[in-house]
Amino acid sequence: MISFLKTHPFAVTAFFESSLVLTFAVPKEELQELIPECLALDTFNDKLAFVAIAMVQTKALRPAAFPKIFGNDFFLIGYRIFVRYTTNSGKELRGLFILKSETDKKKMEIFGNIFTNYKYTTTDISQIKSFASTKIKSIQSKFEIEVETETKDALLPQNSPFSNWKEARRFAGPLPFTFTYNAKTKNVLIIEGVRQNWQPTPVKVINYNISFLHLLNLKQVLLANAFIIKNIPYYWKKGEIEKWNG
Repeated sequence: MISFLKTHPFAVTAFFESSLVLTFAVPKEELQELIPECLALDTFNDKLAFVAIAMVQTKALRPAAFPKIFGNDFFLIGYRIFVRYTTNSGKELRGLFILKSETDKKKMEIFGNIFTNYKYTTTDISQIKSFASTKIKSIQSKFEIEVETETKDALLPQNSPFSNWKEARRFAGPLPFTFTYNAKTKNVLIIEGVRQNWQPTPVKVINYNISFLHLLNLKQVLLANAFIIKNIPYYWKKGEIEKWNG
C-alpha cells in the first residue's frame, strides 16, 4: 500500500504565483552517477549536463478532484537534473530527475513524502521583494539567491555555455515530465505536467549561495541561465508506470 501511494496515484493542480529557476552546467561525467540506470543525461554539445534549482510559490495546491477551498499554499525548492527517458514504444521524453525537495510547511513534507518520491524536508524560507529584485533565503539550508526581476535585456551569466537566451531556453525547466525509478522492480514512474501561458523571462542573478550544490561535490559548476515565470495554472497528471527493459 505504501509503495502504491508513492506512485502519484491522482492528478494534482496548483497555481504558480511565481517560479524562479537557476540552471547550472556541469561536465556530464560528474552527474552520471547521480541518475538511475534507466535515464540518460540531457546534454548540451554532448559535454555538459545540467542541475536546476527551482523556487516556486504555489497557491491552492490540491488533488485535482478537490475544489479550490481545499487547496494549500506552499513555497517549494526543488533540486533536479535534466534527463531523457526512452519509453518501451521508442518515444523519447525530456524531463527531470529529482535529487531533493524542500518546503516551508511540515504539511507539504508529510503529504509530499506519502504520495511522491521527491524527498521532501521542511526548512525556513523567507522572501524579500522590492520593485526590481527578489531575494530568497533559508538559514537552515544555507541557501540564498538574489535576482533582478525587472531588468530589461538581461545578459546571460558570465561564462554561460550558451550563446544566446534562445539557446538557453531549452534548459529552463520545468520540463513536461518527471521520472522516478525503482531499481528492485525496474519500474519507471512517469509524471506529466501540463501548463498554460508558459513565457519564461530572463533575469539577472545578483548573487547566490546554495549549500546543496556543495554537498554534491561537483568540481566544475557554472551558472548557465536564470528565468522567472509568473501567474501560471499548473496541473500534474496521475503517474504512469512502465517496466524498464534496458
